Amino acid sequence: MNFSKKNVISFILVILIAYFLASYQLPYYIQRPGGADALNPVVKVEDGYESMGDMHLVTVSGLQATPIQYALAKIMPHNEILPLDHVFPEGVSQKEYMKAQLQVMESSQEAATVVAYTASGDEIAIEYNGVYVVTVVEGMPADGILQMGDRIIGIDDKPVKEANDLIHYVEQKQENDVVSLEFVRDDKTLTKDITLKTFDDLNDKVGVGISLVTDRSVTVEPDVEFSSGNIGGPSAGLMFSLEIYDQLTETDLTKGYQIAGTGEIDYDGIVHRIGGIDKKIVAAEREGIDIFFAPNENGAKDSNYEIAKKKAEEIGTDMKIIPVDTFDDALSYLEQLR
Repeated sequence: MNFSKKNVISFILVILIAYFLASYQLPYYIQRPGGADALNPVVKVEDGYESMGDMHLVTVSGLQATPIQYALAKIMPHNEILPLDHVFPEGVSQKEYMKAQLQVMESSQEAATVVAYTASGDEIAIEYNGVYVVTVVEGMPADGILQMGDRIIGIDDKPVKEANDLIHYVEQKQENDVVSLEFVRDDKTLTKDITLKTFDDLNDKVGVGISLVTDRSVTVEPDVEFSSGNIGGPSAGLMFSLEIYDQLTETDLTKGYQIAGTGEIDYDGIVHRIGGIDKKIVAAEREGIDIFFAPNENGAKDSNYEIAKKKAEEIGTDMKIIPVDTFDDALSYLEQLR
């Protein structure tokens, strides 16, 4: 078959257009329902008890849009298109963001471990080692001084063991006060002075412009191991704590049900709001979940629970949506199940 010059040019143009539509990244991010994976393979308590049912970790899937993906997201149900800067903080690359999310996931697992072992009465010891810098706000005092992953261990010659040590100390300061931060970077201990500024969007509170998580070393008996892979963020905290507790205690907490949920959990067992719960409801329904725990936020308007309940009604699921404010709320519900 003979190809004319015009045919060759047309063919090349088609290839280039197809490549552009499939590969060019737009400044938008698409979020859609992810999976609802059983936690048994992810969380392993040494010599832990087995259950008839399963606890599930529910995820939201996300990717930066290409023209084709953007068009599909416009017509596909349960897809949400967001401006890229609404997902990734300004000045933070996607790689840096994911690294921070994995660090937050690790902190979430520690919190879940503390809550579960405390509730079960098993042996636990906590050692505080400072606070990790998760993100640095561009244009604020710490910008150019601190980096993601720095571990702050002191401020003005006072030890920093956990996040509240740093937060409460800085809260007593005023704008333009100078604080001396001691931190560890690449196994080297550094000391830098930072001038505090006020945050207009935080009622003029002073700060250095970082988000942080406490670096804790949690030792438990029996041992527990996590294998969550590249899943990041804090939203699996509640379900981690329930899974750990279920493996620690002889009574089958699942009663044979498929149980999912979401919500960040703190070291006091309080369940906090997360994003994308509407998509997690869809993912849980597809997996055949019976019970879904949603953060109630003390009955606040437009709480995670209200959004979850609305989405459940929209897709016509028989899955029970249960509001919880604490780990104990979820535990009490499961304990009274037949």
